[in-house]
Amino acid sequence: MSENKLNSKVPEGPLSDKWTNHKNHIRLVNPANKRQLEIIVVGTGLAGASAAASLAEMGYKVKTFCFQDSPRRAHSIAAQGGINAAKNYQNDGDSTYRLFYDTIKGGDYRSREANTYRLAEVSANIIDQCVAQGVPFAREYGGLLDNRSFGGVQVSRTFYAKGQTGQQLLLGAYSALNRQISKGNVTSYTRHEMLDLVLIEGKARGIIARNLITGEIERHAAHAVVLCTGGYGNVFFLSTNAMGSNVTAAWKAHKKGAFMANPCYTQIHPTCIPVSGHYQSKLTLMSESLRNDGRIWVPKKKEDVEAIRNGSKKPKDIPAEDRDYYLERRYPAFGNLVPRDVASRAAKERCDAGFGVNKTGEAVFLDFASSFERYGEIEAHVQGKHNATKEEIIALGKKVVEKKYGNLFQMYEKITAENPYETPMKIYPAVHYTMGGLWVDYNLMSTVPGLYVCGEANFSDHGANRLGASALMQGLADGYFVLPYTIGDYLADDIRTGKISTDLPEFKEAEEKVKETISKLFSIKGSESVDSFHKRLGKIMWDKCGMARNAQGLQEAIGEIRTLREEFWKNVRITGEPNELNNELEKAMRVADFLELGELMCVDALNRNESCGGHFREEYQTQDGEAKRDDGNFAHVAAWEFVGDPGKALLHKEELKFENIKLVQRSYK
Repeated sequence: MSENKLNSKVPEGPLSDKWTNHKNHIRLVNPANKRQLEIIVVGTGLAGASAAASLAEMGYKVKTFCFQDSPRRAHSIAAQGGINAAKNYQNDGDSTYRLFYDTIKGGDYRSREANTYRLAEVSANIIDQCVAQGVPFAREYGGLLDNRSFGGVQVSRTFYAKGQTGQQLLLGAYSALNRQISKGNVTSYTRHEMLDLVLIEGKARGIIARNLITGEIERHAAHAVVLCTGGYGNVFFLSTNAMGSNVTAAWKAHKKGAFMANPCYTQIHPTCIPVSGHYQSKLTLMSESLRNDGRIWVPKKKEDVEAIRNGSKKPKDIPAEDRDYYLERRYPAFGNLVPRDVASRAAKERCDAGFGVNKTGEAVFLDFASSFERYGEIEAHVQGKHNATKEEIIALGKKVVEKKYGNLFQMYEKITAENPYETPMKIYPAVHYTMGGLWVDYNLMSTVPGLYVCGEANFSDHGANRLGASALMQGLADGYFVLPYTIGDYLADDIRTGKISTDLPEFKEAEEKVKETISKLFSIKGSESVDSFHKRLGKIMWDKCGMARNAQGLQEAIGEIRTLREEFWKNVRITGEPNELNNELEKAMRVADFLELGELMCVDALNRNESCGGHFREEYQTQDGEAKRDDGNFAHVAAWEFVGDPGKALLHKEELKFENIKLVQRSYK
């Protein structure tokens, strides 16, 4: 480990006053000077679109980059269940502090207190902003916005728009962004991928991007660069992420000096449609909101498991007394709404014990039969049907559930050809979100001056496990309410800098390096496809750095990944030409970065000799199989500095100080 180079810049003073006082004292850029400053925003999901729209509205000149054909196709649209905010509409005891506490606890006490409190503090403003934009949140009978509950909490604070909340929120941010594009304040570069970061005198001053249609390598300059490029879950190949989601922009920044923090913290989501075969290229998530009304179970008897697998019995043939509602059994206080890491490990434990309900043995049931009856009885009373039959009650209940989750049920049936109104859904954990990312200080700036990182691409707010409905909250908090304040403090030094020229030697050098990499890839002329390397990497990562890790497996994985990386650079085959639309080249460059990131993830996991949140080391667990933290030695952020080889990265530690919350063993029982 080298000397510590981290300064989190957390303001002094009481937790509840830090953000307000910080905003009151940071430097500003006046409106006339903002027009002289340019900012590059890479990524146009919730964090990127909200940041770009806000910065442009304030007067900065903004360039946005996305590899999709439209900003509105960012992966944020895939978020289903909702967005958290502490507005306490349900009058069930919610508050800013409660949201802060639940988030810290949900992350297993591995996040920075000040950032997490700020996230909770600005959450209510996000909802007001989005309502003003016209986001069609669900409403109650009285007109107030409706809420539902998510895992790891005992209140209802999740605002939602059916099962398509991410899409509706992104349309709001996208409309704000489009307004700025039409005014000329934002220049939008679609079908462009960032392939390197350009530093001038140690500061982030631009990027090298490839036009994915023509293959042209372009230089783009600015006074600051903002990365909003999402997570790196596709390092596992099979994940709930869009196929194009990648780590390239963040990894190139890492190789230019931005520290990568807690890369081993990956989230496994418990309610994914199970893998159906080796031919599959991605997985589909079923919203965590379904756990509000669905009950998770497996049969208690092995003979019932076998009967379901071979088709001689249906789930409804298993009587209630022969069902193991294992989350309700193990965690009575939270039941089916335990956090994602807890629910995922519990499902894995039951399936590993031989109780998985599909042919591969890797699935459990998510059953809505109880909700059909419960909602149906209420609806029958509302309609004055006091002598309704059971069949009528269930039919009424199904209509209520359809109103709440209809598009999710429809999606499940299209994918599996099973009707979830008639038979329980089958679910199994899968890679979903990454809590790790580029290290940022309180202002969201990385260890590279002028390089800011927002949303899932940074590490800051979720610790070792993210609570459901907090990803949308963080992305919009960073973009709408944090970065627009903090970036001015840095840019105040640049009002006399003048326009950054792309003719500087640093741009030329970075462009040549990108072109060399592309030429090298085409010169290999190997015999194996890019996807085959990606699949092999994904299997190593899932088997040895997935839901459970141990020292031996991680050491093996590091060696296997290094060998695979060497083979990739000797035997990968890329068809087509570089100066044209070339999906194989795009994939190859992304997989090359995954092959380096994967090794660092395993190094980080091997170094962290404890279990916490999504990082479950089998050597460190309680007697009843729960994660066992080591607060004496690992209450820190592990921030890794690139020194030429991902396996030899230097570790820097940011000690986590808990002054407002007591560190205790996390319990949801």
